[in-house]
Amino acid sequence: MEKPSPLRRGWTTGACATAAAKAAYAALLTGQFPDPIEITLPQGGHAAFALAETRQGEGFAAAGIVKDAGDDPDVTHGALIRAELRLAPPGSGVIFRAGPGVGTVTRAGLPIPPGEPAINPVPRQMIRTAIGEIAALYGGSGDASITIGIENGERLAQRTLNPRLGIQGGLSVLGTTGIVVPYSCAAWIASIHRGIDVARAAGTPHIAGATGRISEAAVQNLHHLPELALIDMGDFVGGMLKYLRRHSLPRLSIAGGVAKMAKLAQGRLDLHAARGAVDLAALAESAARFGASAPLAARIKSANTVMEAESLARGEGIALADAIAAAAWQTAAAVLAGSPIELEILVFDRAGALRGRKNFAPVH
Repeated sequence: MEKPSPLRRGWTTGACATAAAKAAYAALLTGQFPDPIEITLPQGGHAAFALAETRQGEGFAAAGIVKDAGDDPDVTHGALIRAELRLAPPGSGVIFRAGPGVGTVTRAGLPIPPGEPAINPVPRQMIRTAIGEIAALYGGSGDASITIGIENGERLAQRTLNPRLGIQGGLSVLGTTGIVVPYSCAAWIASIHRGIDVARAAGTPHIAGATGRISEAAVQNLHHLPELALIDMGDFVGGMLKYLRRHSLPRLSIAGGVAKMAKLAQGRLDLHAARGAVDLAALAESAARFGASAPLAARIKSANTVMEAESLARGEGIALADAIAAAAWQTAAAVLAGSPIELEILVFDRAGALRGRKNFAPVH
């Protein structure tokens, strides 16, 4: 058998915006667009980008780069990232503006304050560095007004968490290394952290982390929570809990399906299917402690899925989902220990019906 090829890495929107801005500033000073254009990455090393489009007119120059996210399923893969440069008054430094497709921050709690274009701190510094390099090379002042745009960014942003985070009108320009690592957990966990930051800054007293859309809709409906209070936790319950231990709120609900919550109940903080299956034998023992007969416990132990096991137990009046919720509460509370949070666990079925619950209680 042939060995599978390693997944190909790509470039962040921040890296693409930096390259476009650097090429446009060079053209503004010299009349020529360097193509390809090379940039310095935040952690060292360089990357070169081919220009997809160039424009120049009275007092401005603009360049565009098509983002290549490698083998990552990034919503901005193939998007055209544009930068338009104009000279700014001496002493202005680099001024950032949001062009079409780049959002504007409207809520506190994000790395960029409200009213600013959603261009994150590391991409801003990358762009400043690139402008400085061109200024030193061609004798420029480094004072420039830079408008970053992303083609179809407003439409693409609807497939991200930006609307929930209060970033209106488009996408964010992101990236801390300039490199996209395919299927990296880091980007998802970072979005969880930003959601918590925004909720805290808004004074939200109660947030809910959910493993998927069904459980998210169910917990929102149960507690009448605003969109701002919903954290798209996915499988990364550990990443959410560890951040909340240091950045707490008064109340946290964790909501998920039976199988995901059973993994949490058995001590897992990464709920992805690839991280291992639920121990059905342990689940059968839990059901027995709740009064399940020996034949029922045996059927649970040999069940095909956790959902089947829970259905078998419920059919005989055994509240297995409540047992799962109680054990999951213990796992999560141990991570949150020392914080002032009140924690609740909710277990839903695939239709969004509540099957198990451990009510709010302080974790300390």
